[in-house]
Amino acid sequence: MNDTMAAAANQTSLLAGSSYGLLTGIHLGLMLVFAVLVIIAIGYGVRLKRRRVQADKEVAENAAEAGVPTQPAAEPGDSLPADARSAETPAAAQGVPRAAAPEPTRFVPVDTRDDEPGDRDDDHAEPIVAAAPLTASPAAEAASHPAPARASGPADGPVTQLKGLGPKVTARLAELGITTVGQIAALSDDQAEALDAELGSFRGRMARDRWIEQARFLAAGDRAGFESVFGKL
Repeated sequence: MNDTMAAAANQTSLLAGSSYGLLTGIHLGLMLVFAVLVIIAIGYGVRLKRRRVQADKEVAENAAEAGVPTQPAAEPGDSLPADARSAETPAAAQGVPRAAAPEPTRFVPVDTRDDEPGDRDDDHAEPIVAAAPLTASPAAEAASHPAPARASGPADGPVTQLKGLGPKVTARLAELGITTVGQIAALSDDQAEALDAELGSFRGRMARDRWIEQARFLAAGDRAGFESVFGKL
């Protein structure tokens, strides 16, 4: 009788140990699955945040090119209206540094007149001989008749015809003396690189939007070729 009870007790202990081990394994498996799901969710959240930051950056660049100020997102607890905030910081809303206007060159007049007669030594003064009348030189005659105005051609078209030029880029090019497509089309590689370095926050746009290639089509008057590559004007 005692042996039977001992065997039953041993069997019960074995069953309890097996059940406990099974439950422990299930718990560990569930914890592992939950940890994997958490890692996946974190990675997905990081990707979404990167996409959102990149999208905001592209929107800000496009708005800056078009000259439209971007409105920052409202901060929690901010009691000021959006119009008041944009009025307080117009430069910060645009997010684009303003290029300083070049200082105009100052010319100092040079006095080319001879010394006054009173400053000369009267003892050594020479008599003034009347000069013989001079005939007008061919250069003087040509200067008196203005040259006829040069007829404008396709190369004299404004740079605003180029795709990808907003008002701010156009204004910066005008400050640098670039106003026609012919000037862009005539740039060498070194000149294009030097001009691109002067564009500030718009650096790299010349190569990305293929300004020189566009300008060469337009300067040559090849509108059909331009539209076949870059779309309708």
